[in-house]
Amino acid sequence: MNIAIIGYGKMGKAIEKVALDRDHKISTIIDSSDFNIDQLEGSDVAIEFTQPDAAFSNILKCISAKVPVVVGTTGWYNHYDELVKSTIKNGSALFTATNFSIGVNILFHVNKKLADIMNGFEEYEVRMDETHHIQKKDHPSGTAATLAEGIINSLDRKKKYVGLLEDQQMDTSPFDLQIVSKRENEVPGYHQVTYSSNIDEIKISHNAKNRQGFAIGSVIAAEWLKGKHGVFGMKDLLNFEK
Repeated sequence: MNIAIIGYGKMGKAIEKVALDRDHKISTIIDSSDFNIDQLEGSDVAIEFTQPDAAFSNILKCISAKVPVVVGTTGWYNHYDELVKSTIKNGSALFTATNFSIGVNILFHVNKKLADIMNGFEEYEVRMDETHHIQKKDHPSGTAATLAEGIINSLDRKKKYVGLLEDQQMDTSPFDLQIVSKRENEVPGYHQVTYSSNIDEIKISHNAKNRQGFAIGSVIAAEWLKGKHGVFGMKDLLNFEK
């Protein structure tokens, strides 16, 4: 399979290595949002890991070129509906995920189940913490937002989430789910959900040891996406039971 890599930072380089190890070819490496769609010619699929302000344009170019695109960038979802319409109109394919790690997607599944159980135990207050490298621009992370949405959709006593940076103070409602974001050097990604009562705590978490898990997941998604048409996510790839 010929893979176009859009974004050649640490993630792009990790994706390149995984793709080559899995006997794929790199058709092109694009490290600028100001590229011509002709550069995508000959590519079976593209994998996009850049920055929120570049993602919309990059994705749209892939859709216009009818090159299926796997998107790992987060923070661009205000354009999601527009890109879905463009994907369908152009007969292309779009695969998006807030996190491509198989382990994190298992955590998403467990998180929803635990939140549903906690409807019967109102003495537990829930909060979330996430830590990433200092180069990550958006906060809370897309992964934290997905975890939060899983809680809000399953736990009746939480209505919305509020993102806070470490040491930031903000008035919040008991109906708010607080997400505290930290940015530290060389942290690929850490997420923790904590349910705390007066007598104990229950914690579920995921700690990424390196970027390889994200890279492997994105290449597996690209392999799965080739030849398909439509809009997909990790739930389609992994086929978890509801």
